[in-house]
Amino acid sequence: MLPTGPLMIEHRVIERMIRLIRDEASALRVTKKPDAAFIDAAVDFIQGYADETHHGKEENILFRELEKKKLSPDHQAQLEGLISDHKAGRRAAAELNDARKRYFDGQLNALDTIIERMVFLTVLYPKHIQKEDKQFFVAAMKYFTPEEQEALWEEGHAFDRKMIHKKYDRIVGELESKRDIPPPRRQQNWLEYL
Repeated sequence: MLPTGPLMIEHRVIERMIRLIRDEASALRVTKKPDAAFIDAAVDFIQGYADETHHGKEENILFRELEKKKLSPDHQAQLEGLISDHKAGRRAAAELNDARKRYFDGQLNALDTIIERMVFLTVLYPKHIQKEDKQFFVAAMKYFTPEEQEALWEEGHAFDRKMIHKKYDRIVGELESKRDIPPPRRQQNWLEYL
């Protein structure tokens, strides 16, 4: 399998969540009653899966290695555009999370931002995914030898194995911090052993 194969499979999962977010935004326009649990799940998905896991592999593996290659001006521009999309998605998820907090703290005008940020994500991601699936990923593989492609695939696989551990290590750390419990002193990053 090409190293972009798992990324394209992940796109299908992201598309499913984007459909749910689109439906929720449409319902919110009518009900004006945000579902805090849904928003939390959507933000967690966008930040944890779409960004940290999926974009993490793209930026920290594929894009990192592409930056070492002499890309055509068109491919360089596409790469920069994809990175810009990632940053826009990060901002939108953070703003959605902030608006959710403000709304449930009594700032009812934050509902407009909740809907706006949801709609933004439902426009951004389908276009972004299409650019990657239909244009960039196929072209990007031509810059790598079969051996380099295999190394990218292996690194992506190793990256995935660490993600669940990173997530829950972060959650425990945040809970400790809220309770003024100092994190354990680590000699080395244990996640690197995984």
